[in-house]
Amino acid sequence: MRLVDIGVNLMSRQFEGDRDEVLQRARQAGVERMVLTGTDLRSSEAAAEAARRAGQGVELWSTAGVHPHHASDFDDATAARLRELHREGRVVAVGECGLDYNRNFSPREAQLAAFEAQLGLAAEAGLPVFLHQRDAHDEFLAVLRNAWPSLARGAVVHCFTEGPEAAADYLELGCHLGITGWVCDERRGGDLRRAVAEIPADRLLLETDAPYLLPRNLDPRPASRRNEPRHLPAVLAAVAALRGETPGAVAAAAWEATHAVFGLEPA
Repeated sequence: MRLVDIGVNLMSRQFEGDRDEVLQRARQAGVERMVLTGTDLRSSEAAAEAARRAGQGVELWSTAGVHPHHASDFDDATAARLRELHREGRVVAVGECGLDYNRNFSPREAQLAAFEAQLGLAAEAGLPVFLHQRDAHDEFLAVLRNAWPSLARGAVVHCFTEGPEAAADYLELGCHLGITGWVCDERRGGDLRRAVAEIPADRLLLETDAPYLLPRNLDPRPASRRNEPRHLPAVLAAVAALRGETPGAVAAAAWEATHAVFGLEPA
C-alpha cells in the first residue's frame, strides 16, 4: 500500500533535530511521497530546497506561499520571490494561503489582500492553490469563487475540518479536500466525520499536517504530542472505517487524486 502525505510542515522547528529520521520512519510506515508546506517566505524557500535534495527513500515536493497568520508580512518583494519559487519543478502549489478569523494574527484586511494576491499568483503560475480556512467560510468561499475561473489547476482545501454543508460548497466549486487526524478526534471531529463519507474518492486527499494534529486513535499513544508523517496510516484507517471501504482502496484513490491535482510525476 502506497501513501502520499499532502501536508507536512517538515521545516518546522519541531523537526530541527531529526528531519532525516522523521523521513526514515515515514518511509517505513509506507509513506513514499510528501508535499512539504510553505507557510511564509522562509519556510517556502527551505521546503523547496528540501524537495530538491529529497532523500531517505521519500520523494518530496513543496508548496510556496504565505499563511494568513503571516499576511502582514506579504508585500511586493514577497510576491516576487514567490514567483521565482513557483517556477521550480518541485514546487507544485501556491500556498498555504487563505483566511483565519479564529486567531487573527494578521488583520483581516491584510489577510484578504494576501489571499487575493496569491490566488493571482496561482493563476499566473498555472498551479493549484493550497488553502487554509478557519472561521471564515462565507468570505473565504466568496473570494475563492470569484477567482475560480482563472484557477486552471483548481484548489486543495488543506486540513478540512468542517461538516457536510461546507464540504458540499467546496466540492461544487471543484476543490479537493485534505483530511487530517482531526477525523480521529471524537471530541472535535464530529462534523468532519459526517462529511467524510460524502466526499467523492477522486477529491479526497490524506495528510498529517505534522507536527500538528496527532491522531487520537494511535495505540499505543506516543509519549510525544508531536505528530509525524509516519502516523498517516492512522488517518487512513479512520477515513476508511467511516466510508465503509478498505484502507487499500482509500489509499489507492487518494494516491491517484493527489497525483492528478498536484501534477506529480509518476512513481
